[in-house]
Amino acid sequence: MITSDASSQLAGRWAMVTGASRGIGREVAMALGQIGCNLVLHSRSVDHTRELEAVIRAIGVETLSLAADLAVPEQVDELVMAVSGHGISIDILYNNAGYMCPWQEDVWHIPSDYFRKSFEINVLSQIRLCAAFLPAMIGNGWGRVINLTSGIKDQPQLSPYAISKAALRKYVEDLAPYMADSGVYINSLDPGWLSTDMGGPDAPNRVDSVLPGALLPVLLKHPVSGYEFLAQDYAALTLEQAISGAEEKISAWSHT
Repeated sequence: MITSDASSQLAGRWAMVTGASRGIGREVAMALGQIGCNLVLHSRSVDHTRELEAVIRAIGVETLSLAADLAVPEQVDELVMAVSGHGISIDILYNNAGYMCPWQEDVWHIPSDYFRKSFEINVLSQIRLCAAFLPAMIGNGWGRVINLTSGIKDQPQLSPYAISKAALRKYVEDLAPYMADSGVYINSLDPGWLSTDMGGPDAPNRVDSVLPGALLPVLLKHPVSGYEFLAQDYAALTLEQAISGAEEKISAWSHT
């Protein structure tokens, strides 16, 4: 259940969620809509988010579906222009969309194209979206950016995905100090291993367990930047318990 305090600080702000048609993106988009955020729903086809768009509009917030293939830089640029063309200023950006190549048993001969595509979608497109929307957030003195990372390790069979997510985490860590005192906060979110299309049926966690942890980067009373939130740390908690627990973890982290 979303608190009235959360609604009051975020209601009416525009949030963009990439990869919103299913899985984590859908869960986050629905939760933001319930808070009162207006939504830009991204997917590779507007047909993929039409049903979700209707559900969120019924909540009483503005919703817009836009399409782009994040593997194509020109389409990322067109996505940004489409947002601007609708007169929307993004306040909250969830870079959720991602790509994982098939499992590669022969770790010495992983096709280079898998690395290129992983970096194009998981890193470069995210950076392009940050570069497009962050300056306006800084100018407005308020903004939240959440880039989805991964705790995957010790699996060289999936190294294109793992390395790209590590690069995105590094980008967040390096950019955060640059935006100090701007009112804009950028963080990473590791959702955990979830039973999504990407995570597969053997994953130990249901997709809805990403909440309430995925909301913490936008709901904390004392925001943090350059931090990696681990959604599964909060999966069994109420939102209020999650906020309290996150503030304790961040306080300890900031003193290390």
